[in-house]
Amino acid sequence: MTRRVIILGSTGSIGTQAIETIEHLNALAKREDDRAPAPFEVVGLAGGRNAQLLAEQARRLGVRHIAIKDESKGESFGSCVVNRGEDAAEQLVRDVPCDIVIAAIVGVAGLRSTLAAVELGRMVALANKETLVAAGSLVVRAAQKSGASLLPIDSEHSALWQCLVGSAWREGGGTAPPIVRGDPSTSHIRRAILTASGGPFRAWSHEQLTRVTPQDALRHPTWRMGPKITIDCATLMNKSLELIEAYWLFGLREDQLGMVIHPQSLVHAIVETIEGAALAQFAAADMRLPIQFALTHPRRVPSLAPSLDFSALSRLEFLPVDESRFPASGAWSIVLGENAETTAGAILNAANEEAVLAFLGSEGSISFADVGRIGLEAAQTLRRVPIHSIDDVLGADRAARDFVQRRLTRPASRVLN
Repeated sequence: MTRRVIILGSTGSIGTQAIETIEHLNALAKREDDRAPAPFEVVGLAGGRNAQLLAEQARRLGVRHIAIKDESKGESFGSCVVNRGEDAAEQLVRDVPCDIVIAAIVGVAGLRSTLAAVELGRMVALANKETLVAAGSLVVRAAQKSGASLLPIDSEHSALWQCLVGSAWREGGGTAPPIVRGDPSTSHIRRAILTASGGPFRAWSHEQLTRVTPQDALRHPTWRMGPKITIDCATLMNKSLELIEAYWLFGLREDQLGMVIHPQSLVHAIVETIEGAALAQFAAADMRLPIQFALTHPRRVPSLAPSLDFSALSRLEFLPVDESRFPASGAWSIVLGENAETTAGAILNAANEEAVLAFLGSEGSISFADVGRIGLEAAQTLRRVPIHSIDDVLGADRAARDFVQRRLTRPASRVLN
């Protein structure tokens, strides 16, 4: 039976690679490869500003329903049904029946549409980590009520998922289900470790970090990603956000989570069990692998990603994180340390988004070193409240953005001294 897919954020890095992956899987199904899953039909696409690419994708895939955030774009979408504006993606999810939603809109902008998919009980292949960072308790409660599945697309969370399933033991045989928060199958885990490449500045000194330009920070040594996540990787804020996401996805305690620098980006997660063994997932640095794993689980089929040549690997490095140079790497413990079911994650996420935007578009208003610190200051300063509804999340989001904007009115040399 054909599975219907909506891709939110189809014009971004994850979205375009998701389309490549779906076309590859459909080609396998067309050849009647007995390993191939049932074919996929893309029934909806949502983009932000790149109307030309969105129109090209719709024509190429034969999609009739699309959403675009930027209402000013006058691109012709032919006979497509078009939703426009801030709520366009959410409306697309609510209006168009589907089986799978690939949630790849960057930042908190993807929250409403992802939450809508969860409330409708869809299988959600989640690349938008900010949704769980900002509103984890809200999303998880909605998933438990609707029966929705949350399957990770991030490479590290996909790897952690595979290691957790591989390390689980169940009386009577079988494996642990993919994502079950609070399931006893995590009681045998001592630590779940996510790896970070360290970004382009892993070996830079404090003094060198004060001179980083946006162009420097956008040159990631390993991954091909959009600008926001690339800056987050450079500050190591991305790893903090990923650990918060792992908390919500897998029901792991704060003391079961950790991170390590791994410059080669070949090991994406490590699970250490209580008896001292460690299971690691190795894979090429290619996002099409975790995308495909989420779409085809529990089946494994050939992918577009290259295989690893272990005979060519000369060394693998694992190094501790230096929080003094990369303070954002410790932000996750602030959010999870007191009460994760508050707006602390929303505050951290929004402040970080504003700081990244300011750095990428600034003329001296914020330095690279300040990008990581400003999210921490917001999370430590602003009042956090329990999350009862999406309004609590969006209120905290606005307060955090206002907090950052007030900081940016100061002279550059005084920002977060």
